[in-house]
This record gives sequence, C-alpha cells and structure tokens, in this order.
Amino acid sequence: MVLKGLRSNSEGSVLYPPVQLHINDDQVVVDNGIFSISILSPEGTVTSINYNGIDNILNDHNGINDRGYWDVNWSDPFDSKDNLDKLAGDELDVVVNNENQVELSFKRHWMFSRKNSHVSLNIDKRFIILRGTSGFYSYGIFDRPKGWPDVDVYQGRIVFKLQERLFRYMAVSDERQRVMPTSEDRKRGEPLDYPEAVLLTHPSNSLLKGEVDDKYQYSTENKDNRVHGWMCSDPPVGFWMITPSNEFRTAGPVKQDLTSHAGPVTLSMFFSTHYAGIDLGMKFREGEPWKKVFGPVFIYLNSVTTEDNPLSLWSDAKEEMLIQTESWPYEFPNSLDFLRAQQRGLVTGRLFVRDVELARASFAYIGLAPPGTLGSWQQENKGYQFWTQTDSEGYFEIKNVRPGSYNLYAWVPGYIGDYMYNSVVNVLEGSRIRMGILVYEPPRNGPTIWEIGVPDRTAAEFYVPEPNPTLMNNLYANQRTESQYGLWERYTELYPYRDLVYRVGVNEYQTDWFFAHVTRNVGNKTYLPTTWTIFFDLEDVGSTGNYTIQLALASATVSELQVRINDPRGVLPFFTTGLIGKDNAIARHGIHGLYWLYSINVLSSQLRVGRNALYLTQARGLGPFRGVMYDYIRLEGPPQSYN
Repeated sequence: MVLKGLRSNSEGSVLYPPVQLHINDDQVVVDNGIFSISILSPEGTVTSINYNGIDNILNDHNGINDRGYWDVNWSDPFDSKDNLDKLAGDELDVVVNNENQVELSFKRHWMFSRKNSHVSLNIDKRFIILRGTSGFYSYGIFDRPKGWPDVDVYQGRIVFKLQERLFRYMAVSDERQRVMPTSEDRKRGEPLDYPEAVLLTHPSNSLLKGEVDDKYQYSTENKDNRVHGWMCSDPPVGFWMITPSNEFRTAGPVKQDLTSHAGPVTLSMFFSTHYAGIDLGMKFREGEPWKKVFGPVFIYLNSVTTEDNPLSLWSDAKEEMLIQTESWPYEFPNSLDFLRAQQRGLVTGRLFVRDVELARASFAYIGLAPPGTLGSWQQENKGYQFWTQTDSEGYFEIKNVRPGSYNLYAWVPGYIGDYMYNSVVNVLEGSRIRMGILVYEPPRNGPTIWEIGVPDRTAAEFYVPEPNPTLMNNLYANQRTESQYGLWERYTELYPYRDLVYRVGVNEYQTDWFFAHVTRNVGNKTYLPTTWTIFFDLEDVGSTGNYTIQLALASATVSELQVRINDPRGVLPFFTTGLIGKDNAIARHGIHGLYWLYSINVLSSQLRVGRNALYLTQARGLGPFRGVMYDYIRLEGPPQSYN
C-alpha cells in the first residue's frame, strides 16, 4: 500500500494538519504534516527535506548551496567563458500563507554592477506547499526589461542531490531502471573518451564492476520526460521529478535532455543545448526584452510499508504523473504570469497528407510555436510551444494554449519534411479556433525508384552493433540500442579495410546500413573521412527531365556530407551540405539530433543505363564523434513519369 497525502479538498482539510510556515534568521521551514522543507533565505536554495523518518533526503555532506537549487549557464557574447549562476535570491516574499497553502518567492533583481558575476536576468524562484499533498511545486519567472546588455544563456534547470547512502535505485522509464553506482564509484573508475563516461573498476557494488556509467545513457525526449527519480529501500521512499506540461521546454517534443543520473541526482531541464548544439542557446541582443515562466514542476514524495515491494513506488509515481498532468494548468500558483485554464485557448483541426495520393495524417506531431520558418520550431528557444499528436483519423486538439501569435507546425511519420500553416495563428484568451481541414504535401518531384530507411527523423531502423563487451551498461545488455557506450568505434572494427557498400535490391538497411556515418580510426588518435557507396541499377534513363535525391539526416556533428555520382574521385563533389551540425548525438547515445532535409537535383545525363553508384563522403575527420546519422534516402525519377 502506497502511503501518500491526499490533495487539498474538503476531506483533506479535516484529515491533514494545516500548512505551517516558520521564518528564521537564515532559512524558512514549511511543514504540512506529511513532510517539511527547509529553504535558505533569501537565497532560495533547498537545504533539507524531512520525510517518512528521514531527517534529510538531500545530501547533507554537500554545502548548503549544493543540495537543491536552480541554476543557469551563461556567457558574455564578447567573452567565451562559461559561467554557472545558481541564481541565489536577494529577498524573500511570502506570497501566500494560510492553512491550505504556502507560496514563497525568492527574488533577485539584476543590476549593472553585477554584470560580470550574474546573468542579466531578473529571477523569481517560487515554491508552493499545499495541505495534504505529498510533495512541493517549484516554478520560476525569468525576465529582462528592454535595454539590458547582450548575453548568451545556454542551460536552465532545477537540481536535487540526494543522500547517497539511501538512494541507490533509479527509474527513468519502465525499461530503464536499475541499481546505480555512487559518485565515489565514478571517481575510482577509469575515465573514457569524455568526462561524463566512466568505466567502473572498483565499485562499492561488485555487480557493477566493468560497466560504463554515463549520464547521457538516461536522456529522454521531452514528450516522454514526464516522471523520473529515485527509490530508497530502507525505509522504502521515492523521490520523483514530475513535469506535467512541456509548454515551457524548448525545441519541441523530440528534443532530448537529461533526467536523473548517478550522484544520486534528479534534474528538471527547462532548456539546454544538448542534442542540438550552441545554436539552441538563447542569444539576447540589442536590448531585447523577454519574460518566461518555467514550471511549475512537482517534486513528489511517496512511501510504502516495509512489507510492500519498493518497486511499487515507481507505479505510484506514474499514476501521480497522470494526475498532475490532468490538473494542468494548475489553479493555485499566485503569479499573474502563470495563466490558468480560463485564460488560455484551444486549437483544433484535421490533418491530411498528400504524397501520390491523399491519406489521413495518422499520429502526426502537430503543434504551435513562435512564428518562424519551415521547421524552425526545432531550434526555437525563447517562447512557449504546445504540441500534441493527431489520432488515427488525423484529428487534433491543442489544449491550454497561452494567448499569443504562433505558427502551426507538423510532421508526419512515414513522410519527409515539415508542414507549416501559411498564416499566423492568433490565440486569444478563451478562444476556440477551428483550423478545419489541413493538407500537407511533402517534398516530392517524381516517383520513387528506390529508398533506404524509414522517414521518421531517427536512425533507429538501421543497424546498431553489439557493444564492446568490456564497455557495456548491463541495463541494455539484452537489446540493440544506441545507448551503449563506444558504438562509434565499432564501425572501424566491422569495416576494417573498406567502407560500407550498400546494393539496392540486395542489401537490407536493417542489417547492412550502419546507424551512424562516422570517421575511421587509423590509430594514434587519427581519424579519417569515410565514403559510403550505394550501387543501384537503372533499366532506362529518361532523356528529358531530372531525377531527385531526397536526403534526410537525423543528426549531424561538425560534418560535411559530400555527394558524388558515378565518379568517386571527382575533385569537386556534385553536392555538399557544407559544414553542418553540433548536436553531438553520436557521443551522447542519441539516435537523432536535429533534422536536416536536402532535395538534390540530378541531371539525367549524370546517370546511365545499368549499374550506377552514389558516393556519400563524410569529409571531416579530426575526431571520433564527427559524423551524421541518416534518416532516409530516396531516389526519385523525372516528374513526367510521376505525373
């Protein structure tokens, strides 16, 4: 039986004691009878959480400013130095204090005298404790008045560091949960190709010896990053980060980010450059004003009796996530900047896709994001985004949209490219907007001659090799997954003398197309460009009309993909992407980063009857992580044979 508090209601006000606020010289303590939380004042960092007989769930071996805190990474555009700001407040404001709710605000007002030490943002960090609720809420309001100095902001998050002796079991999803190494285990381990990855050589738990630990192995797409955290077995207690909405996260529903990782650490990532690159950092120029609400997120505490299975804490946390999601947008935050349900709008419609023939856009991703260009939502980083999926018939309903001007974007699994509605959608308070029937026509110039892969914006359908048995995370031992460390090195092992060759109609992309087009390791820390070859036969070649190569990339990291046709030694490539990408998805176990689509025009004179060859060269060496992941490649015939 899970032991947890009920939500505030008429019964709760009877069953549970009132919320009590105690203000001391250097901290505030809030107690609702289920748990108590201590927050440094006026800094606004959480120093202690007392729950279910545990005096402090947080790691009290850390300094008082290194247990539960907000932070951002930022830099001056004229100075490349990366700065970490833990957003310590200057003043405490008790926003609400009654028997059913306490809301605290820890504010910091930026001044020009702080230009070199603090990010140029006004900060309002808030904590809410409700009667009868087993957990607390936190949200933040960041703003910049017009005229403030230029600044680059790369990452914003909430961090909680837990008691290591208690919390050893982590859960990110039904499939990804396990006993984790400690921070000391990592310190005693062997560093690998980048600091986050460590080979555990002398772990305190001998069962972990020989495994790789890397926090990026537990990254999750925004759409799936709803609940994660840690479990303690004695006493059986759970600590969970629940995110009821993605509206305040950046770069759309499939942006990947960190969750929980060894430490034990639990994060709520609001924005970052992970799996996208520095282009996703917020760049404020020429005195640009800005304001945004991040959160609230819910930090949930639960427990079971000693007779129960501690793993039931995870099932209960998932149930709580659904309850919190259904409650969004919350009614209890007391900032005018957080809009309630009646202040928001609704957008509905139906999406079709026309590619050769008209079809329902089943389970398409469709959403509202700040106005931009085709596909710009995946690099948008300052506004709010509201996404959903269509049903099997293509119908969609985008709920709880903040008033504002948006573009409507979409993409449909199974089809290349992006959709964008041709007019700005203006959502007003309480509005109900019916978009009607929308039709997406994906890029196509002619009939398909051959194709490799599935257009789903990932490389998941391609061949992911077995990991090096000495560099495994045993959580993934029974599955082929990109989450294993060092898979980029397997390319050189599998293709020691010549690069990948793929024969259309003979080979299968599931087994014969390596998931990442990476460099070749020739030893002595030297990496060379690689060229993949696609052989294909044409029974005839039209004398008029052009062919098209549709080339969709799922990821790119400091790469240049060059295309040559029937001439592998041509000094100049027929087509090049130029230097693209900084998403680092190959090193960070992502099966995709940002999406790139190229429609390449091919003259019929460049092809011949019989055997043809398409040469794909990733021309940039210099490191193991430079490379691209393909989403999909298609050769189309001339338009006249299509029509």
